[in-house]
Amino acid sequence: MTKIHNLGDFIPSSSLRSLTRNRCGLALLAGLALTGGIRAADATTGISADSILSRTRALASDEFEGRAPGSAGEEKTIQYLASEFKRLGLEPGNPDGTYIQDVPLVGITSKPTLEFEIGGERMPLQHLNDYVGFSTRLTPHVEGRATDVVFVGYGIVAPEFGWDDYKGLDVRGKTVVMLINDPPVPDEQGKLDPKVFGGRAMTYYGRWTYKYEIAAAKGAAACLIVHETAPAAYPFLVVITSWTRENFEIRSADRNASHVALSGWLTHDSAKRLFAAGGHDYEQLKQAAATRQFRPVPLGATASFTVENTLREVASRNVVALLPGRDPALRNEYVVYNAHWDHLGRDPRARGDQIFNGALDNASGTAMLLEVAQAMAELPREKQPKRSVLFLSVTAEEKGLLGARYYAQNPLYPLSRTIGMINIDGANPYGPTSDLEVVGYGASTIDDTAVAVALEQARTVVPDKNPERGSYYRSDHFEFAKVGVPAFYPKSGLQYIGHPSDYGDKLVKEYIARDYHQPSDEVKPDWTGEGAAQDVWFLFQVGLRIADAPRWPEWREGSEFKARRDAMLKPAPAR
Repeated sequence: MTKIHNLGDFIPSSSLRSLTRNRCGLALLAGLALTGGIRAADATTGISADSILSRTRALASDEFEGRAPGSAGEEKTIQYLASEFKRLGLEPGNPDGTYIQDVPLVGITSKPTLEFEIGGERMPLQHLNDYVGFSTRLTPHVEGRATDVVFVGYGIVAPEFGWDDYKGLDVRGKTVVMLINDPPVPDEQGKLDPKVFGGRAMTYYGRWTYKYEIAAAKGAAACLIVHETAPAAYPFLVVITSWTRENFEIRSADRNASHVALSGWLTHDSAKRLFAAGGHDYEQLKQAAATRQFRPVPLGATASFTVENTLREVASRNVVALLPGRDPALRNEYVVYNAHWDHLGRDPRARGDQIFNGALDNASGTAMLLEVAQAMAELPREKQPKRSVLFLSVTAEEKGLLGARYYAQNPLYPLSRTIGMINIDGANPYGPTSDLEVVGYGASTIDDTAVAVALEQARTVVPDKNPERGSYYRSDHFEFAKVGVPAFYPKSGLQYIGHPSDYGDKLVKEYIARDYHQPSDEVKPDWTGEGAAQDVWFLFQVGLRIADAPRWPEWREGSEFKARRDAMLKPAPAR
C-alpha cells in the first residue's frame, strides 16, 4: 500500500493548479490519495475552483453593497442565493414552500456620550478615540447619571473553576469595567493551566457577549470592556468599524429592557488614565485579576452617559434549501451546512472606498456552501445522502450571530432530529494545504469522520492553532452548539504545499492587520480558489458520510454541550 504524504510531492504545482481549476479535478486529486483509485461517488462530483471564485466575486462585488442586513445589498444577496439554490435543483428549505426564513430584527444606530468624574474633576471621553459605546436596548434614549465605577477583573462567574470576580458585590446601577478574554491562570510550573479556562484556549467566559450578559444579569447600568489587541485578537479599529454603524438585535417583546443601558469598549490608554486618576495602577490590578483571590475594586470615579438610538424595524432573512434524503426511513433526519451571507455594508462616513465587500468574510464561505450544495445535487440519486441535507445561509452573523440564533430558537426542522451541523466561515483562496484546522477539535465525534476524510486527501487534521482568539464562540456553529446540536467548524490549513512553513501564518496575520472588517477585504489578484476547492471536497465528504452513517454524531464526555443534547434526546416520560 503506497502512502501519499503530500500531493505536492507527486504532482508539479503547475499541474496541480490546472487540475484543480477543472470540474471533477479535486475529486480526481482526492481519489489519487485512495488506494482503490476514484470511487464512483467522487468521479461524478464536480468541484471547481473557478466556480468558487466566480461566486465569491459576485457576492463581494460593489453591486451587492457589502451585504448589510436591511439594505438594498440584502435584497440582491437573497435573490442571488435563492435563485442559485433553485437553479441547482434543490427544494425550498422552508416547509412553507419558499427558500426564505424571515428573521425579525431591529436596526439600532447609537450616538453615545460618556464622561468620568474623579475627585471633582471631569474626564470627558471622545467617542472613537477613547471608547466605543452603544446600547442594545430597543428604546430611543437611555442614560446614567453619576454611576459608581467598579473594576471587576475579568467579569467572570464560573463555579466550575471556583471563580467569582464579583464576590457578592452589588453592582446594580453601577458601571462595571472589565478585561477582555479569560484570566491567564498559571499552573505549578508557571505555564497556563489547561484545566482552568482552557489554558491558551478562550472559553465563552472570555467573549464580550458573555461579559455583557453577566453584567446585565447582575443589574449593572453599563459595562465597559478594556480593549487590548493581543488578547482580543484584533486591533481597536475593528471595534470601531464593527460597532459604530447600525447594529442589530432580534425583535423581542421586552425591547431588551434587561440589557445593560450602555455597552462599550475602552481603549487601553483611556483605561490606564481612568485607573491612574483614581490612584490605581492598571497593570497591578490586571495582574491581581488573574487570581481567584481578586475582589472588585471601586475606582473612586463616577460615570455619566447618554445614548440616543435611532431605531428601525428590519425584515431580514435566512436563505435555506433542502436536498431530501433518499432513504424513506432516514429522510426526516437532517444534516445542516451553514454559511453567513452578511457583512458590514456601506459606511458613508468613510473616506475613499465606502463599501465593506467582505470577500473573504464571508462571500467566500457562502460560495463554498453553494459549491457543496451543487456537488451533492449533481450526485446520481442512488449516491445522494440517505438523510436530508439543509443548506442554510444566515443573516447578521457580524451583528452577534443573530440569524443562526434565530434559526436555533425557531428551527424549521426539529433540533432533536438534526444530527449535526457544519459551519463554513471564510475560505482558503490560495493553494492546497497539507493540513486542516478544526476549531474546538475533540468536542464531538464528527472529528473522527474529519480525520478519515482528510487522510484520503493526504492531509492532517490539527486543532485550532490560536485557540486564544476564541473562534469557537465567534461564528454561527456556536448557536447550534448552545442548544445541543453537534457542531463542526473547520478552518483552512496553514501548511501550504510548496511554501515555507510560516507562509500560512503570514497570510493570516496580514489579513487581520490589513483587511479584516475593512473595505480592503476584496477579491485579490493572486486568489486561485484552489485551496477552497480542496476544502469543499473535504466538507462535501464529511457531510455525506455523516448523513449516511448508522450512528448519529455525539458530543464527547467533558463537552459543555453534551448535557443539553442528552436532555433534548431523552424520551418524554410516559403519561
